[in-house]
Amino acid sequence: MNVETQSAVRTRLMPWILIVATGEVVGFAFPAVVGVSMNSSSAAGVAIVIAGFIEGVILGGAQYLAMRRDLPHLRPKVWVSLTGGAAAVAYVCGLLPSALEPWWTRWPVPLQSAALAVLVVIILGSVGGAQWTELRHHLSGAAWWIVGTAVAWLAGLGLFFVIAPPLWHEGQSVATAIAIGLLAATAMAIVMAAVTGITFGLLLSRRRRTESGRVPET
Repeated sequence: MNVETQSAVRTRLMPWILIVATGEVVGFAFPAVVGVSMNSSSAAGVAIVIAGFIEGVILGGAQYLAMRRDLPHLRPKVWVSLTGGAAAVAYVCGLLPSALEPWWTRWPVPLQSAALAVLVVIILGSVGGAQWTELRHHLSGAAWWIVGTAVAWLAGLGLFFVIAPPLWHEGQSVATAIAIGLLAATAMAIVMAAVTGITFGLLLSRRRRTESGRVPET
């Protein structure tokens, strides 16, 4: 990465992190509240998926706000809808192992591992993959957005599970459990926003180099 590219990425990174991380924390509050307050309810799964869709809509809206100056033709309704739908899919995949535990745990271990691997790939790639269908009309090399977003969620979710589960325990109040979830979500959101912000900045720098004729467009 040359000095010019580094400068361009840094210029956009802090505003991106502020906007996108805030959107993700606000959005995550919905599934966090639903998950804690409806933990034993038979309707919890459906409610969490709906809350996950809302989370994705808010995240997509925040990303659009951060992108619109550089991508004035990005369609907000499409971007937000794709992000919300992809987030709902990710939540469905995250809930499947526990919902179908009596069934899939009887499979051979290699098949169990393969199925879980597929779910992980879908979870990590769902948001970036869905957003790529719109982003590819505005940025060359947009397939890298799928990779960057997957890495962002891998790092962010990993940090969330390092922080939250050790602090959750039986007997906690709902308010305490939600506060712990939001604390972990804030760390997750900052990491996710940082990685996606760097990815977006690199894609913009690539476009500028392409337009100036210094690299061929592919």
